[in-house]
Amino acid sequence: MADAPRQGIGPAPRGILPRVLQSWWAPRRVVRGMADMPDRAQLVVLMAAMLIFLLAQAPGHARAAALDPSVPLEARMGGALMAVMFLMPLIAYGVAALVGGMMRLTRWRIAPSHSRLALFWALLAVAPAMLLAGLVGGMIGSGPALSLVQTVAGIGFLMIWGAGIAALAVKA
Repeated sequence: MADAPRQGIGPAPRGILPRVLQSWWAPRRVVRGMADMPDRAQLVVLMAAMLIFLLAQAPGHARAAALDPSVPLEARMGGALMAVMFLMPLIAYGVAALVGGMMRLTRWRIAPSHSRLALFWALLAVAPAMLLAGLVGGMIGSGPALSLVQTVAGIGFLMIWGAGIAALAVKA
């Protein structure tokens, strides 16, 4: 399961939390080590990421509900629940299929399950940064601090996703 050590970094970690943390500095090795993950486990990874994203939105929705009580917190969280837990997984599957199909236009190929793994894992790996963004949004509100945390989370997501695709793609 673990790749050969390179440059003194060591083998890929075992367990979810160590893999999430290592994904921020060695995403290719982490994703490559999970290449044989079955579809049911990938769905669990996606839903865990979505659950964390939902929890990350709670402080911001609580702040917004306190500032504008015309829309209560329950309504805001109900909308977020619908979007994050039901619509986002469908969108994630569609994006993974689209990326896999778009790669057919290049000399690289990626299996549909590997395309899903790269995307779903990137979402889970960036979840701690999303929790931080939620806390900043809830405590401080909009501003440079929230923009910075969201930018770091976005760049981290793109880097981890891209590295995951690069690790799992094969030359045609």
